Amino acid sequence: MTKITFIGAGSTIFMKNIVGDALLTPALANSHFALMDIDETRLAESELVAKTMIRSVGTGATVSTHTNRRAALEGADFVVTAFQVGGYEPCTVTDFDIPKRYGLRQTIADTLGIGGIMRGLRTVPVLWSIAQDMAELCPGATMLQYVNPMAINTWALSERFPKLKQVGLCHSVQNTVEEMAHDLEIPQDDIRYKVAGVNHVAFFLRLEQETKEGLRDLYPALRRGYSEGRLPKAPLIHKRCPNKVRYEVMDHLGYFCTESSEHLSEYVPWFIKEGRTDLIEQFGIPLDEYPNRCVEQVADWKEQAQGIQAAGSIDVCKSHEFAAELMNAIVTDTPYVAYGNLPNTGQIPQLPMGAAVETPCLVDGNGVQPSVVTDIPPQLIALMRSQINVQELTVRALVDENPEHIYHAAMMDPHTAAELDLRQIRAMVSDLLAAHGDWLPEWCRTSRAA
Repeated sequence: MTKITFIGAGSTIFMKNIVGDALLTPALANSHFALMDIDETRLAESELVAKTMIRSVGTGATVSTHTNRRAALEGADFVVTAFQVGGYEPCTVTDFDIPKRYGLRQTIADTLGIGGIMRGLRTVPVLWSIAQDMAELCPGATMLQYVNPMAINTWALSERFPKLKQVGLCHSVQNTVEEMAHDLEIPQDDIRYKVAGVNHVAFFLRLEQETKEGLRDLYPALRRGYSEGRLPKAPLIHKRCPNKVRYEVMDHLGYFCTESSEHLSEYVPWFIKEGRTDLIEQFGIPLDEYPNRCVEQVADWKEQAQGIQAAGSIDVCKSHEFAAELMNAIVTDTPYVAYGNLPNTGQIPQLPMGAAVETPCLVDGNGVQPSVVTDIPPQLIALMRSQINVQELTVRALVDENPEHIYHAAMMDPHTAAELDLRQIRAMVSDLLAAHGDWLPEWCRTSRAA
């Protein structure tokens, strides 16, 4: 029996997708799911959902729940991480509120920028402790890492635990294909593509539609639709976040980015500027989007949970996450291609070795093996390097326990540097370190009042 452990199983909607996918996969349908979370209420909700799905599908899968991480990890074949250290409150709220005092506005704040840096400082030590437990309790297991900041986490794990079997997984590629099919009004299954880069700042290097006449390049249709004002259409996934930023970047850099416009707008220096409300309005940039989304998701989940309890069953449908397909490929030694984030050992030779990069990966009984991509245009490489600078300094701060590199990372962040001077950045970082207090590693705590 395959044992699949979830660390952060209180992320119930995400857990529901992965468990549902596994239950619909014959080789995984009778797995044991070990659900672990520190929030007992959320853990109980996830247990209810998992058991209801198993009953609805009718497999022989089993579930156990744990607040002790080591008990959940013992003997695991796969470890799925999906947690948020410090939660929406207090830590995410702090990551938005303090920068806002300095005039620095954010949208999501979980990947790059000051919010991504702070989240990395809180998250990596926990991932390191999970990796240490895995080395003792399930050394052959593969970690499927879904936690942001994805690139910082993946890089830092490889620095401290180079023998760990790990891959960073994201759904930005799948979401983008769905959005483009929606905008172009073509079947999603007809789209063929190649993507590479760093997580959330990877690009569609090839984007084509399979037709009876052969492959048709879709970029001319995207560019023409944007220039004529017909694209982007109304948002498909996040209803209040128009997709204009990605189209504008495509218009100038030539290629379409994998991550949403609300994310991309805060990774670059061009869209969110103090006093430039015209840019915010023109490109529909949803400032403070993530805190708003958190509040809505909590309310939505309570409503869904009540419905599940009342109905006693769940319609289990396949999601677009890679996790179950990847686990199936390893268990059955059946080749499968997924987009994965791994340390750069040469799969993107244009980017620094060791950096976490995202490329197509072959998955089979040998594990996750990245393919090599050598043809990324130089303007895209330059943008990716601006992201890697921040990621590398954050990783160096963590590995070397050097607080100064936290400040350096913020100074090199494209959006932060476009808004604040060096003294403002130093003051803001000091305020954030003080406000987060015990949520941070001891070596970077400060007593400065926020």
